[in-house]
Amino acid sequence: MGAQVRFGVLGCSSVARRRTIPAITACPGTSLTAVASRDPGKAEVFAAEFGCAAAGYDELLARDDVDAVYVPLPTALHVPWGLRVLAAGKHLLLEKPSATSAEGTRELVRAATAQDLLLRENFTFLHHSQHRTVARLLAEGRIGELRSFSGSFCFPPLPDGDIRYVPELGGGSLLDAGVYPIRAAQLLLGDDLRVVGSVLRTDPARGVDVAGQAMLVSGEGVFADVHFGFQHAYGSRYSLWGSTGRITLDRAFTPQAGWQPVLRIDEQDHSEELTLPADHQFLGSVAAFAEAVLAGRTARHPDEQAACASMVRTVELVEDVVRAAV
Repeated sequence: MGAQVRFGVLGCSSVARRRTIPAITACPGTSLTAVASRDPGKAEVFAAEFGCAAAGYDELLARDDVDAVYVPLPTALHVPWGLRVLAAGKHLLLEKPSATSAEGTRELVRAATAQDLLLRENFTFLHHSQHRTVARLLAEGRIGELRSFSGSFCFPPLPDGDIRYVPELGGGSLLDAGVYPIRAAQLLLGDDLRVVGSVLRTDPARGVDVAGQAMLVSGEGVFADVHFGFQHAYGSRYSLWGSTGRITLDRAFTPQAGWQPVLRIDEQDHSEELTLPADHQFLGSVAAFAEAVLAGRTARHPDEQAACASMVRTVELVEDVVRAAV
């Protein structure tokens, strides 16, 4: 077995249990040392399931057999605990979004840069090969000059008591679901997007947004509209409309590892469906993080600086959506 990045997991969340921890244990370049929870019993359950040690938060950060920490805590806790991870000398993989404010994300970037550590956001869909296919088709001019992007990520109401309904923990559909089509627009149109209008539907009893839409425009004049919410039938897709055709991708953000994406191309007198290879985006995200750590890359590397700038820009756009909202 070659070199490995030894992970600790700070928080026993559902996404950690179902998706990210299995990816850590399956990835040849990573191993799982310990999981931590405020509830010792919960940590013990996770540790027994995944064959690792159970710990408290501070105990996990003090371990010398942990190289990197994955943090799937509620978004409002990302900055305080992310800073403590970095101060402990551990590389940091944060569940998305990075923070509830752009300044919080900037603070994390500054800390990772100062400590010469790697900082990444676990936006797993960015590691699925289907989006590279879309980008290639755009670059080849398959749909002519790009005119607009439309993305949506919506799903039915969450159970009462879900933390995404708690404003103090960074709840709301914009931070949970809206960041997906926003980040996809950044990926395909660039970080020079600006918000020109938005609307949010707020649940007055809970104090969080439960649905919304926003209109953005890129520096080259490409329109982008994003839809998100907790009040819909499930939908996870985006489309790109050009001067000669349109590309549509369904299940764009959360496909299962075995799912073979179907990319549809519609032109004036021709329609085509391309069945793309299945891909494991959680495993891809973990593997890319480990590869960077083992290569000695940190937040000071030019490519990581660019990735951190995009991470900051995502939260800046979230803030702009809130400011512009009707």
